[in-house]
Amino acid sequence: MENNQKSTKDVSDAGIKKNLAEITEWQKNLPTRITMSRVVAVPLIILTMWPNTLGWNIVAAILFMLASVTDYFDGYFARKYNAVSNFGKFMDPIADKILVTSVLTMLLAMGKVDAWMVIIILARDNFIGGIRSVAAADQIIIDAKPAGKWKTAMQMVAIPAVIISHGTPALSWLDKLGYTTLWISVFLSITSGIEYYFSYIKNNKARKKKA
Repeated sequence: MENNQKSTKDVSDAGIKKNLAEITEWQKNLPTRITMSRVVAVPLIILTMWPNTLGWNIVAAILFMLASVTDYFDGYFARKYNAVSNFGKFMDPIADKILVTSVLTMLLAMGKVDAWMVIIILARDNFIGGIRSVAAADQIIIDAKPAGKWKTAMQMVAIPAVIISHGTPALSWLDKLGYTTLWISVFLSITSGIEYYFSYIKNNKARKKKA
């Protein structure tokens, strides 16, 4: 029985190694390319927002949503092709921040969002970035918090809605939806920042006790 189990395990391991060996260089680099596509998309989104007409705003919103969706696929292909890299781990959250903060800054310049929204979101992201750097130096892994995930989801709904809004009476409901949802994401940004901080404190105390 034990021999059969060992034989099955050996076959399974051999199959995994064979699959990994068959992964091409292009497939290994695919997750990183998808991540960087979010950065590349930013100038295109800003340019399509610039005319501030309904048609171009819809194009900008679609581009933003497509860029946002890549955040799922880079992680998916990284796991599928065993292509998780330190560069990918580093660039993934940075690409997200470049995408969101660039579009929010443009919306602020266009008078579509409040300055406080952008200030709070930027401050939170910088704060989390600092905590992550300290945690990495202390070899502490902090799991993503539910509030942070919901914050991202709210932004992915709110930002396209605010982009499209153009003062058209028929779309006033969309403007209100985007504006309200964006404020909810601001509240969740603060909540997730607090959760992240206390999670680091808790994990750091546990690490010191073990030392």
